[in-house]
Amino acid sequence: MRTIVEWLIDMPERLSSVFHWLPPLFARLVVGWVFMWTGWAKLNNLPQMIQNFTEWGIPYPEIMTPFVSGVEFIGGLLLLLGLFTRLAATPLVIVMVVAIISAKLDQIDSLETLLGFEEVAYMALFGWLAVAGPGAVSLDALLQRRVPRGKLVPHA
Repeated sequence: MRTIVEWLIDMPERLSSVFHWLPPLFARLVVGWVFMWTGWAKLNNLPQMIQNFTEWGIPYPEIMTPFVSGVEFIGGLLLLLGLFTRLAATPLVIVMVVAIISAKLDQIDSLETLLGFEEVAYMALFGWLAVAGPGAVSLDALLQRRVPRGKLVPHA
């Protein structure tokens, strides 16, 4: 059993550790690019998007449409840069939950259907980035290396 663990778990872990920086970078670039551009497109087509939000039954579409579009654009841009990654990814998880509930809830007939939605895949990536962080190739990591940090203590 020890040999199996060493060969099939430990060795691949050691070999892959060289590339620990790549998955978060790739995830950020993919979802950051997609959401920056979809947010930008929505911001530049607000009348149609407000109509869509209205048809989907999203409350206060005149307010929520520019807000969500801005979250997608700014969040996508921040993810691309790897800046404030955890803060940028968290509202995007919420946007995906709302998108599923408002636009696709009536299509869900099984777990397989739900997990097949691209919004769920995005939600998984955003959730992972929010918890794991942006990785070593990011502005967050650069700032953490450059700026001296102390303990987080509330000021008296």
